[in-house]
Amino acid sequence: MSDRFFLDTNIFVCSFDLTAPAKARKATQLIRKALTTQKGVVSYQVVQEFFNVALRRFARPMQSTDAEQYLSTVFRPLLAVHSSQALYAEALHLHAQSGLSWYDSLIVSAAIQARCDLLLTEDLQHGQRFGSLRITNPFL
Repeated sequence: MSDRFFLDTNIFVCSFDLTAPAKARKATQLIRKALTTQKGVVSYQVVQEFFNVALRRFARPMQSTDAEQYLSTVFRPLLAVHSSQALYAEALHLHAQSGLSWYDSLIVSAAIQARCDLLLTEDLQHGQRFGSLRITNPFL
């Protein structure tokens, strides 16, 4: 076991959610653990999705300077999976086999490619497995 874990976009979004303080605390703890243990992983997709939400949809949208700081201090150390033909091919195969949405297939494929044991997300079925990758909803 690698003890590596993949953080889906919703973990980062939840860490800024002032309407759900318990969830925000848990999400922040997970992000800190990812950074301090150097076992946490994200893909480019997570970064793109997060900034799409943070810059446009937050109650108080993130300012560009804050986004640049977050990119440097949080995402850069975690970013381990880049877009590639191999990633897309695996996601297409997974999409066809499992019926997952395209974007969920990309996330699962990125977690598999990064050799993660866990994918932390609210968006997939808790306990579901894809080979050795286990889906975990950390907010349950």
